[in-house]
Amino acid sequence: MPKLTRRLTDVVIHVDKEQDVEPVTPTSVPSRASKHKKLDTEELKEWRKYIDHSQVTPETVKKSVVHHSIATLCRGPYNLDNLSLYLATAHSVRDRLLEDWNATQEKLHAENPKRCYYLSMEFLIGRALDNALHCLKVKDAYKDGVKDLGFKLEDLLQEEHDAALGNGGLGRLAACYMDAAATLDYPTWGYGLRYQYGIFKQIINKEGYQTEMPDYWLNFNNPWEFPRTDIRYDVQFYGYVATKMNDKGESRMSWEGGERVQAMAYDVPIPGFDTKGCGNIRLWSSKPLNSFDFASFNDGDYDRSVAEQKNAENLTSVLYPNDNHLVGKELRLKQEYFFVSASLQDIIHRFKRQKCAWKDFPDKVAVQLNDTHPTLAIPELQRILLDDEGLDWDDAWDIVTRVFAFTNHTVLPEALECWSVPMMEKILPRHMQIVYDINLFFLQKVEKVHQGDRELLKRVSIIEESSPQQVRMAYLAVVGSHTVNGVAALHSELVKTQLFPDFIRYYGPEKFINITNGITPRRWLFQANPDLRDLITETLGSTNWVTHLDDLKGLAKYAEDSAFQEKWMDVKFKNKLRLAKWIKKNLDIDVNPHALFDIQVKRIHEYKRQFMNILGVIYRYKNIKLLSPEEREQLVPRVCIFGGKAAPGYYVAKMVIKLITTVAEVVNNDETIDDLLKVVYIPDYNVSRAEIIIPASDISQHISTAGTEASGTSNMKFVLNGGLILGTVDGANIEIRDEIGAENIFMFGTTAEKVADIRHQQKYHGVLIDPNLQVVINSIQAGEFGGPETASVFGPLINTLTYGGDYYLISADFEMYLDAHDHSDVVFKDKAAWAKKSIMCTAGMGFFSADRATREYADKIWNLKPFHIKN
Repeated sequence: MPKLTRRLTDVVIHVDKEQDVEPVTPTSVPSRASKHKKLDTEELKEWRKYIDHSQVTPETVKKSVVHHSIATLCRGPYNLDNLSLYLATAHSVRDRLLEDWNATQEKLHAENPKRCYYLSMEFLIGRALDNALHCLKVKDAYKDGVKDLGFKLEDLLQEEHDAALGNGGLGRLAACYMDAAATLDYPTWGYGLRYQYGIFKQIINKEGYQTEMPDYWLNFNNPWEFPRTDIRYDVQFYGYVATKMNDKGESRMSWEGGERVQAMAYDVPIPGFDTKGCGNIRLWSSKPLNSFDFASFNDGDYDRSVAEQKNAENLTSVLYPNDNHLVGKELRLKQEYFFVSASLQDIIHRFKRQKCAWKDFPDKVAVQLNDTHPTLAIPELQRILLDDEGLDWDDAWDIVTRVFAFTNHTVLPEALECWSVPMMEKILPRHMQIVYDINLFFLQKVEKVHQGDRELLKRVSIIEESSPQQVRMAYLAVVGSHTVNGVAALHSELVKTQLFPDFIRYYGPEKFINITNGITPRRWLFQANPDLRDLITETLGSTNWVTHLDDLKGLAKYAEDSAFQEKWMDVKFKNKLRLAKWIKKNLDIDVNPHALFDIQVKRIHEYKRQFMNILGVIYRYKNIKLLSPEEREQLVPRVCIFGGKAAPGYYVAKMVIKLITTVAEVVNNDETIDDLLKVVYIPDYNVSRAEIIIPASDISQHISTAGTEASGTSNMKFVLNGGLILGTVDGANIEIRDEIGAENIFMFGTTAEKVADIRHQQKYHGVLIDPNLQVVINSIQAGEFGGPETASVFGPLINTLTYGGDYYLISADFEMYLDAHDHSDVVFKDKAAWAKKSIMCTAGMGFFSADRATREYADKIWNLKPFHIKN
C-alpha cells in the first residue's frame, strides 16, 4: 500500500480495549444487533390473518374514505370540503399502496438481492394520487365511490399540491427512473432531501419581474410520506482530525469535535404500474440533537434557546440555497454532505443486517450519482471503511470504486461543481485529507503510464491549483466511479472529447458510455393525456404499449388515414381548449385554441435561449404590424407560451423573464393585430402544470446552443404527445430526429463542431449582428416595450449580444431560426400534412421510454436483476 499523506495532527487519543482500532480484512463480516422482535410461526399467522387483502370496489372505497374522514382527519358529514375529501381519499389509496410496499420490503429482507441506490438532490415526482390510482388500476372504483359520497374525483385531484422536491429536468428524470424501476421490479431506492420550502414559489409581480416566495407544500399534511422517527443518523461538521491508538500501537484516524445534527428519514412509496412491486424514495430531514436550550430560555435569551433547532433545520429548508455569498456556499456544501452521509449510513446499516463480508459489499450495493451533487459520497464511504470499520486503504478503495457510478448531465464549465479547499478543510477536515490521498495515488498511477507529462498531471488533478485551490467534484466522481455515462449520443461524445479527454487517455474509452435519457409514458401520456391514451389503446387493441412503448410504432400505418387523422386532431384541439381555459381562468388572457400553440417551458438559462425566442416573437410582432389586411389573412395565428423558473441569483435569466412579460403586456393589449399573436408567461411551472401544457402543444421549442444541452427530456414529452419540435441540432433532438424522421421535425442552427470557431471569431473580431436581430434590438432600445425607462433596464441583456460577445450564438442562428418558424407556418396550413407529422412523432417515440433507459443502467452499470413480487 502506498504511504498515506495523512497530515497527522499532534492530537493522539489513547483508547482501551473496548474501543477497537485493530485492522479489519475484507473477509470480515460486520454485524449489528437487531432491535426488531422476531415473531414465531403462530404470531405470524395472527398478523397475516388481519392484513386486509379485500378487492377494491366502490363499496370498499366508500368504507375506507369515510373511515379516514372520521378517524384520521376528524371530519364528519357536516364539515367536509374538497381538501378534506382529497386527504381522506389519499389515505385510503395509500393503505392499498402500503400492502405492496410492505410485501416488497419483506421479500427484499428475506432474499437479500443486490440493490441499487439512486442518489439525487432532486426528485420532481409531481402529484401522487392520480398516479397511484392508475398504477393500482383502481381509478374507476374510486371515481364511483367518491361520487356516491357527493364529490367528483377530478375536483379532488386538483387539491393536491406538487411535492416541492426539485426544479427541472434533473429531478424529473430521477422521478421517471424511480417509476420505471418500480414498474420493471428492479430493487432500487432513491435517496434525497426533504425540502421544507422547495426551491421557491415563483410569483410574477405587477412590474413583470420574478419574485421568490417559500413553497409551503407541507402545510396541509402530506399523506404520501411516512415519518421514520426511529431511523435517525448523526451527521458531523467542522472539528479536527486525531489519531486513535491502542496499547499495541495500532491506530486509526478519527474525526473529532465540531457540531452534529440528526438526519431523520421520511419514506415515499413509488408504485409500479400493474405490478405488486413498490419502490421507495427515502428523504432526509435535518433535526437538532437538542431542539431546545432550557437554560438560555430561563435566562431570557429566547433566540439562543432555539438557535440549534433553526441552524439544523436550515440544512433542508431550501433546494439549492443562493450561493452568491460565502454563507450560502457553506450551507450548500453542508447540505450535500448531510445528504450523502445519512444515505451511506443507512445503506451500510442495511448491509450489516445480512451478515455478509465487506468484500461482498459491491455485489450487494450499487450507488448511482445523479450529477456531481452527491460526489462527496465517494470520500465519505472511504472514510467510513477506513476510520469507522478499520479496513486498510487499498481494500477500502477497491470497494468504493466498484460501488459508485456517475451520470454527467452537463458540459457547461460553470455547472461543474468546485469547492474551495479552505472551506472543505474547515467544514469537512477528514474528507479533505482523504481527497488529497485519492488525488495523490491517482496521479502516481497516471505518472507511471505517462511519464514526464506534467501538464497532463495538472489537467487531471482533482485539486485545481488556483487561488484558493479548488476541489473539482466532477473529476473526483470520475476517479471514484467504475462507470461514467452521458445522457445522449452527442453529449456522451462531448464528454469524451471536450470534458474528460485526458481521462480517456488514462482509462481508455470503455469507462465512458452513453445511456440516452428516457421518460415514463405512464405519467406523460397515459395520465396526462387521457383522450389520446384512449385513442391509442382503441387503435392498438390493448394497453400493452404503456409498458412496451415500442408498440406505438403500430400507429404509423394510420398516419395517412383521414378518419384517424380527424380523431387525432380532435384530441389535440380538446387539449388546446383545456389549456386555453386554464390560461383564461388563472391569467385572464384570451387565447384562440385554433391558433398554433408554440411552447417553451423549462428552466430559464442563457444556453436554453428563451432570450432568442422572445426576440423572435418581437420580430413577428413588428412584421405583423407592417402587413396589409390581405397579407394578414394568410398568416397563421400563433400563441407563444413560456414558463420556467430562474435561479434567484441569476440576474440575466430574471431579466429574460422581465422582457417576456413586458412584451406580453404590449402584444396582448394591441387590438390592431387582429388576435394574430398572443404571448403568455405561465408562472410557477411544475409537473402538474406541465401535464396540462404538454398535451396542448403544436410546436415546442428546444433551441439550446449546439453542444450545451446534455439531452433534455421535455422534448421527449412533447413529441410523445404528438407535438412537433422546432429545435437545434443538440442533445436528444438529434436522436428524436433519427427515430421519428427528419421530415417530422423543424431543425436549424449551427452544429456543435462549428461553435468554437464562431465564438473565436466573435471574441477577436466582434459580433456581426444579424440585420433582423438589429431591428429587434433597436425597438427594445427605443422603448417600444415598456417605455424609455424600461428600455434602459434591458441594457445588460442587450449587452450579452454585443459587448458580451454573444456567447450563445443568438445572432449567428437568428436568420435560420426565423426561417424555421416560416417553414412551420407553411406546414401548419396543410392540416392533413400536419396531422400525419403529429401521428408519426408519437409513433416513433418507443426508444425514449424510461423503461429502456433503466434496463440499460441495470444491465450495463448496476448489474441488477428484476425482483418480482407475486400476488
